[in-house]
Amino acid sequence: MSKIALITGATAGIGEACAHVFAREGYDLVLTGRRLDRLEKLAKHLNDKYNVEVAVSSFDVRNREDTINNLEALPAEWRKVTVLVNNAGLSQGLDPIQKGSIDDWETMIDTNIKGLLYVSRVVSNWMIENGKGHIINLGSIAGKEVYANGNVYCATKHAVDALNKGMRIDLLPHGIKVTAIHPGAVETEFSEVRFKGDKERAKKVYDGFKPLVAEDVAETIWFIASRPAHVNINDLVIMPTAQANAGTIFRG
Repeated sequence: MSKIALITGATAGIGEACAHVFAREGYDLVLTGRRLDRLEKLAKHLNDKYNVEVAVSSFDVRNREDTINNLEALPAEWRKVTVLVNNAGLSQGLDPIQKGSIDDWETMIDTNIKGLLYVSRVVSNWMIENGKGHIINLGSIAGKEVYANGNVYCATKHAVDALNKGMRIDLLPHGIKVTAIHPGAVETEFSEVRFKGDKERAKKVYDGFKPLVAEDVAETIWFIASRPAHVNINDLVIMPTAQANAGTIFRG
C-alpha cells in the first residue's frame, strides 16, 4: 500500500464521490460512515472496478469512544494514511435562533466540529509518525458568510474554517499539509437531512438554478490532493455559477 486515503462520511454524496475519484487514481481506501451496508457495497464495487484495497469502519463520528476505538483497531498497514478527507457533516433544521431545536444544535456541533476533531486527533498522529500527509477539511460557504436561519450550522462551519487555519500552523513542522474546501450549493442528501427526510421541501432548495453535484467537489478535492509536495492550497471556495452568496439558496 503506497497511497491510502481515509474518507469520513463515505456512504453518500461528496464522501462517496471522493471514494470513486481516489480509487480511480490508485489509492487504497479506508471508508467510514454510519451505514455499514452502504460501505460494504461501495467497497466491493471499488475493489471490482479499480482493483484497490478497501477497508471499511462503521461508526458515528459524534461518539468519541467509538471513533477512536474503531480507528485504532485498524491494522498497522492501514494507518499509513496519505490523505484524510474530513467529509462527515450535516445540517439540521432551518429555524431562527429563538426557535431552534437544541437537539439539532447538538447534533450539528457534535458532528461538524467534535467529530472532525476526534478523527483528526487520531489520524494526524499517524501522519506525524509517517512523516507526511494531507488533511482536507470540508467546510462550507456557510463558514464564510452567514444567512437567515442558518445560525448554528453557519457557526459550526466557521469553526471548521478556524480549525483548518490552526491545524495548518500546528502541523507544518511535521510536513503535513492542511486544506479547507468550502462548497456552495451541492445537490446531495444534505437538504433531505436538514429537513428530516422531507424530499419535496429539499428539492425546492435547488429550484431555478443548477447546483454543484458531488462529483464536482470530489474532483476539486482530488486536484488539491494531487499538487506537488511544496504546494499547499490553503483555502478554496467552490460555488455554482448562479449562486452569488450563501443566502441565495436557502428559501426554506
